Amino acid sequence: MTQRLLLVHAHPDDETIGTGITMAKYVDQGTEVTLVTCTLGEEGEVILEDLAHLAADKTDTLGSHRQTELAEAMAALGITDWRLLGGPGRFRDSGMVGTPPNDRADCFWRTDLLVAALELVPIIREVRPQVVVTYDDFGGYGHPDHIQAHRVTHYALDLAASATFRPELGAPWTVTKVYWPAFPKSIMRASIEALKAQGSDSEFAMMDPDDIPFACDDELITTVIEGAEFLPRKLAAMRAHGTQISVDGGLFALADGVGAEAFSSEYFRLALGEPGTSRNAAGLETDLFAGITA
Repeated sequence: MTQRLLLVHAHPDDETIGTGITMAKYVDQGTEVTLVTCTLGEEGEVILEDLAHLAADKTDTLGSHRQTELAEAMAALGITDWRLLGGPGRFRDSGMVGTPPNDRADCFWRTDLLVAALELVPIIREVRPQVVVTYDDFGGYGHPDHIQAHRVTHYALDLAASATFRPELGAPWTVTKVYWPAFPKSIMRASIEALKAQGSDSEFAMMDPDDIPFACDDELITTVIEGAEFLPRKLAAMRAHGTQISVDGGLFALADGVGAEAFSSEYFRLALGEPGTSRNAAGLETDLFAGITA
């Protein structure tokens, strides 16, 4: 059986932060890995001073630059099949709720679900993945584009499976398993305590895991993909997203301890399908394709 994995993410860099290890590990195992990115992240905050002019409130050219960053990140992870939903700039980054970008008619958040799903259905039917990864219904931490990516993906999966829906978009296909990335509170707590032990006064070190929007109760976690050997590639991909991510300080200062654990083990919730029997000592699945035979 040829394993096929489809990941749907909202912005460039989301894929690396949440699923970089998973992508690198599976592609190295011979799995056909496809990434779909829904927007170019035009509203992202630029952390590099020499590229501040790219921001949406200046030249508004950050999107094209982030597309280049995404290409470099995919090269680092070894992914050759990556796509932008509907093509470059088809759906614009929505920003956060309550901000002017979120009111734009062309933003992803305000796009009709069917309009966006019609761009994803033919990809699903072409790729024919057994496993799909996207966000939970809260989008991990409430970003409108993450929530919309969840909605669009699940809607498109239903449409793609229908034998009567738009046959011109390809033959129907039903996926076997759907996973949502998750960040266990126990890992967040251990990371915070380790930073405090180092004397860090960073904003993250002062947080309570119960107050971190994307931190997930451990009992909801079903699956872990471990791949410490792929951490250098994940970090290289994170560095490629230079306008958005700094790998200096913070958790990265803990690279030999809990920081490595936080970034080299990626956790998921099984949202659709049956769990496999391949489990670790904690009772978590260790393979997204566990139990899939065709």
